Amino acid sequence: MKDYIIPALISFVAVVILSPLLIRFLKNMELIQPIRKELPENHQLKKGTPLMFGVILFVGIVVALFYYPTPFMFFLSITYILFSFIGFLDDFWKASRKDPGGVSGKTKLIFQFVFTGLLLLYIIWELGLDTEIHIYKNLSFELPIVLYIIIIALFVVGSANAINFTDGLDGLLGIVAIPTYFFFFMISERVEVQAFSLIMIGCLLGFLIYNIFPAKAFMGDTGSLAIGGSLSILAVLEKVEILIPVLFLIYFAEQLSVILQVFYFKRTGKRIFRMTPIHYHFGLKYGWSETSIVTIFGFISWVCTFICFVYWRYLLHS
Repeated sequence: MKDYIIPALISFVAVVILSPLLIRFLKNMELIQPIRKELPENHQLKKGTPLMFGVILFVGIVVALFYYPTPFMFFLSITYILFSFIGFLDDFWKASRKDPGGVSGKTKLIFQFVFTGLLLLYIIWELGLDTEIHIYKNLSFELPIVLYIIIIALFVVGSANAINFTDGLDGLLGIVAIPTYFFFFMISERVEVQAFSLIMIGCLLGFLIYNIFPAKAFMGDTGSLAIGGSLSILAVLEKVEILIPVLFLIYFAEQLSVILQVFYFKRTGKRIFRMTPIHYHFGLKYGWSETSIVTIFGFISWVCTFICFVYWRYLLHS
């Protein structure tokens, strides 16, 4: 672990030092977050906050490639960059045009499926990853390549967008993502995955200094989609697909709340939640502060990580 601490510390310090410069640049360029009118009143007060702060997380990619210039680390970095590129397009559209809608959902999905398909093909044919779904120790079932790619592509894109939904409160995604990266650091036998995960944790800790309530800048899709894509691909690489419903519980709860809200409203004209994603519901219905919601969601994420680690250690890892 000592070999990973230095690059993680460098990433943390670099993010802390460079963040004020990036925030100032984003303000000067007027790349700020347009606030949707339907959001609660306390969110309207955030108007004028710089967007695209997720760019600062690229510090981790630079450090990772500097310390571990291997083909596998290049693959992890490219995965992060591709999903970040999609988010960057969306953020730049929002900020430059002052349009909360951003790039159309259809366009973003096309990019995500194309990138995911290419990444999965590389994983299977170049990295030699099998097409099995592991359930319990040596118990698994193998899928035909085409079916495996379709199912996993849906999982990766769905998970990336679920994680993207989680970035709705100051510090929320950073607090929730740190335990998930830590899980992959703990279980992986690949040096690059361990290093990448710990470096990303270092970056997120530095990022949170400026993103916890009240946030001085927002991550934006530039960071959230990149985190979503990288975490989803790590799950595929480490063959822990069976654990995803628990490991990604917070992310899927955020996404599922939106799906259920839309479905129920179209059928009945009524709402299940006061507002979705679900983190808004707790603030509007129960009066929870942003800090309380973020703290509770972060705690749940750590609990999920612990449960998944125990399952992996005693029931899945052979």
